Amino acid sequence: MPDKSEIRHFVSMLDFSADEIADVLKTAKKLKEEGRTHADPPLAGKTLAMIFQKPSLRTRVSFETGMTQLGGHAIYLAPTDISLGKRETTEDIAIVLSRYVDIIMARVFGHDIVEDLATHATVPVINGLSDYEHPCQILADFQTIIERKGALEGVNACYIGDGNNVAHSLMFGAARMGMHMTVITPPGYEPEGEVTREANEVASNTGSKITVTNDVNATAGMDVLYADVWASMGQESEAEDRKKLFSDYRIDADTMGRADKDAVILHCLPAHYGDEIDYETSRTPNSAIFDQAENRMHAQKALMFHLAG
Repeated sequence: MPDKSEIRHFVSMLDFSADEIADVLKTAKKLKEEGRTHADPPLAGKTLAMIFQKPSLRTRVSFETGMTQLGGHAIYLAPTDISLGKRETTEDIAIVLSRYVDIIMARVFGHDIVEDLATHATVPVINGLSDYEHPCQILADFQTIIERKGALEGVNACYIGDGNNVAHSLMFGAARMGMHMTVITPPGYEPEGEVTREANEVASNTGSKITVTNDVNATAGMDVLYADVWASMGQESEAEDRKKLFSDYRIDADTMGRADKDAVILHCLPAHYGDEIDYETSRTPNSAIFDQAENRMHAQKALMFHLAG
């Protein structure tokens, strides 16, 4: 049984140092350049358990395909297969899965669930998404920004929309890597205050500037523009009200006109065209949304390699 103190988890962007994030991104670049097959598959014989409370196209396919390409095997555990905290405690699930598999990835509603898995597991636990953070998405985002801009440090990025889990992880990641991040939300939909406080504390050591504002004109001169859906999974009942409140918080031709002419457009998908981004803008040369989606696989391959290779 491995020593739990030696097990590394990726539950939050802040779980990794700037050097560790940079190493993962370098590995992601290398794995992407190598293509779909690797001469000496680094995770041959290893198994990934994928726990899903929320369905997802990109998370499931990118992790499962990525694990296969690394020589390993992935097991999909649907909500009907594993009822976290209901049929069996999260603690027991973590302990049992640790006896079977080499990595656990969980896409859940409550952040406390993935934290509990990490507390009790004796194998690495990866946060595939929670209501508080989405760190795997941000690794792919950073890989995409580096491909388009050459670096992260000093890049001026903004996120437009709801101050949600993606915004939280972007703030933490930007603060770690010396990237400037402005989060632009309607009043009352700002990121959690503790996230802003902690991100600014980290940023004070890296030269990053973390800004939260309600001013849509703050997109002026930005190098990166990032959008996400206005209502996340589980917020469907709020969708119509949010459409009215968020109508100015979107990426379109007007937004692009304020940003740098070479600004990169990102969206973590799925997109609601006509709401947070219009279709025409999403198909311009500035858009990297499908590179970004592809990079989910490469960044997660690199992450799994660093955690279990």
